[in-house]
Amino acid sequence: MGRDSCDKLWYFPDMTTLTRPLPASVAHSVPAYDLYGDSAAPQREDFFHAETIAVRSRRYDWEISPHIHSGLSQILFVARGEVRLHLAGADRRENGPLLVCAPSGIVHGFRFSPDVEGFVVTASQDFVDSLARQDALGRHLRAPTMLQPDTALTARLNMLGTALVDAERDRFDPNGHRLHHALAEAWLRTTMAAAQNVGGAQGGLAERFRTLVEASYREHRPIEHYAQRLHCTVRTLSRQTQANFGMTPLQIVNRRLLFEARRLLRFTNASCSEVAAELGFEDPSYFSRFYKRMTGRAPGMEKQRAEE
Repeated sequence: MGRDSCDKLWYFPDMTTLTRPLPASVAHSVPAYDLYGDSAAPQREDFFHAETIAVRSRRYDWEISPHIHSGLSQILFVARGEVRLHLAGADRRENGPLLVCAPSGIVHGFRFSPDVEGFVVTASQDFVDSLARQDALGRHLRAPTMLQPDTALTARLNMLGTALVDAERDRFDPNGHRLHHALAEAWLRTTMAAAQNVGGAQGGLAERFRTLVEASYREHRPIEHYAQRLHCTVRTLSRQTQANFGMTPLQIVNRRLLFEARRLLRFTNASCSEVAAELGFEDPSYFSRFYKRMTGRAPGMEKQRAEE
C-alpha cells in the first residue's frame, strides 16, 4: 500500500478487477453482489442507491465480508465511529471522518463499530461510463482510495447525505427520481473536495503517468515512451504503478482504453468499426479481440445490450 507525504491519501495495491475473468479459485471465494446480500439486480435506469451504513451492516452484526460488485461503484462515508476495512488487498483500522472509494470489480469489506454513523452511495457502471472523459468524477470513481475529509466537508456530506437518503423513498416517482439523481450526483461530486485537499500529494510518478495516459492512450504508445517522458526506467515506473494502483503500466493503459470503448459503444451511435478507429486501432478485428479479451464478450454484443 502506498501513502502520500501529507498523510491524507492512501492508494491500495493488489487490486482485483473484472476487466478479465477472475481465476476460478478467487471467483469461488469472493462473492459478487449487486448491493451487499442482494442477489437481484437493481433497475439499471436507476443510476444510484443511497442508505445509511447502519441500515445494512446492522443486519450482518456490523460486518460486511469481502465481496465485489461487477457493475457498481461505491463511496462509503464514515462520519463517526470505527471501521476495519479491507480494500483491494490492503487492511486498515481507522476512525471517522473517512471516505472510501470502492470501484467496480475491486474487492472490499468492512467491520464497523455499533456506534457508526455515515452513508453508502452506489453508482451504476452505466453512470460512470456515461461521464465525459474530461470529467474528473469518472477518474475519482475508478480509483480505490481512502480520504480524510475536513470538518467543513464532513458537515456538507452529512447534510447532503441526509437529504439523499430521504429522497430514496420517492426515487421511482418521476419528479422524485430527478431529485434523487441530482442529489446523488451532487453528493458524489462533493466527495471530490477531499481529494483536492491533499494538494500536491497526487503529483508523484504514478499519478503523472496516469495523466500522460489520459492524454495519449489512443496513440498506443509503448511503455518505454511513457518512461522516457517521465525520465525514469520502465522498471521504476512499473514498481510505482504497482505500489500506487495495483496494476502494471500496460494494465492501466488497457483499462483506460476499455473504459472509453465501453462508453462509446453504450452512449454514442458509433459503430464498432468507428469506435475502433476513434481509439486508434487500425484493424477493427484487433479491437474486437482486445475487447473480448478484456470483458469476455464481443463489442457487437455490448452495442446490442445498449440498444435493448
